[in-house]
Amino acid sequence: MAVDAAPSVAARPIPRVPGALPLVGHAPALIRDPFGFFLSLRDHADDRGLVRIRLGSMPVYMATTPERLHEVLVDKGRWFEKGRFFQRLKRLAGEGLSTADGELHKRNRRFLAPLFGAQRIKDYSLVMSRNARRLSASWQPDQQVDIYKEAAAYSIDSIAMSLFSTDVGTPAVETIRTELPVLLDMLLKRAASPKILDRLPVRYNRVFDRASAQLTGVIDQVITTAHADGHAEEHDDLLAQLLRAQVHDDVPVRLSDVQIRDEVATLLFAGAETTASTLAWAWHYLAHHPEVDRQVVDEILEVVGPDRAVTIEDAPRLTVIRRVLDEVIRLHGVTFLMRRSTAPVTLADVTLPAGTEVAFSMYAIHRDPEAFEDPHTFNPDRWLDPGAKRSFMPFGGGNRKCIGDQFALAETTIAVAEVLRDWRMTPAGGHTPRQVISAVARPDRVPMTVRPRNPAPSRPSN
Repeated sequence: MAVDAAPSVAARPIPRVPGALPLVGHAPALIRDPFGFFLSLRDHADDRGLVRIRLGSMPVYMATTPERLHEVLVDKGRWFEKGRFFQRLKRLAGEGLSTADGELHKRNRRFLAPLFGAQRIKDYSLVMSRNARRLSASWQPDQQVDIYKEAAAYSIDSIAMSLFSTDVGTPAVETIRTELPVLLDMLLKRAASPKILDRLPVRYNRVFDRASAQLTGVIDQVITTAHADGHAEEHDDLLAQLLRAQVHDDVPVRLSDVQIRDEVATLLFAGAETTASTLAWAWHYLAHHPEVDRQVVDEILEVVGPDRAVTIEDAPRLTVIRRVLDEVIRLHGVTFLMRRSTAPVTLADVTLPAGTEVAFSMYAIHRDPEAFEDPHTFNPDRWLDPGAKRSFMPFGGGNRKCIGDQFALAETTIAVAEVLRDWRMTPAGGHTPRQVISAVARPDRVPMTVRPRNPAPSRPSN
């Protein structure tokens, strides 16, 4: 196993992954076969679960086990900030919650936390339920659909309609539907590549810059219109809540228009693709596992019945759906994230100086055979064992745990229940879904033929 000198204090040197190239390091291998690269890191790591790679000329420590991940995110989380990866995302999300550090992050999180409380999630869930029923009602028997595209449209509409509940957001929704998938497809590769490549006048950069300008421009337009229309006083959607001042420590806090735009962009980037991917993979696996599909449908009929709209109150009793969703997130979760140490910090017996970049792949860690039996196999029943959760961090942890986790779980649970109560999905021939590298391991496309359940429920579509 190859090792090299590391800017750390450790009893043993940290192994490095072979194959780094001059100037670009392991970036070509990561871009060429990202999933294979991430899964291979555990083989090169030592018994502490640490290994070194290079992105460009920059050394990066990879945490490859659940124990090291928990240490970075929770136990030692206060000694880390977002780091290089998120610095590269500021072109899109500015100083939103996903990219901000230090006191700005604390202030933004305090400001946004009430927007995702239990009552707010209940309000948003009404939008989710209407959209899921509308999606289900839009299909015809024996129609072939790309389930990933259908899930992406549902996800974007649910977030956009929660953000903009009135006509003020109409111009933004169409732009979001068009431009957001373009940006998400390019985001990880751009963040992992040397910054100098951003300046090359190639089509990749032109498309990315155009989509970014379109999206931020339309959000700015919506915010300007909302101010003029008195939106904050007349409505109670996410945009109205961002526009209002909130009191923290007896001090009124009001976000600037730029900060509002950054938070809106952050909510879109964080929520749209992850939900679409989770739903598409869930429907894919259930189509290939009819016995689990039957359990899901039986539970929906028992908890909700054949006609009533699925509500957020039903979610805690839809336990089979939750196990399915957890298993999908484990198999196809967040692909790659980074942190930067703000002070000397010790991981296992390795002391890293301030400014060290530490990265991890939840996708790979959640497929660690030492943590999960048959890790590449879809098995929702593994979650019947409470101990399985010890190695599972689907939404991160510590002070940077995803603030929208309950929003995402409500959105996916409601959509799975509404759609599967009506439709049985059969894989269309000719294509096996392939993982595509992005914020999560999303499918390229998932062609399905939809057939009505027998008997099909008779209920309104709105």
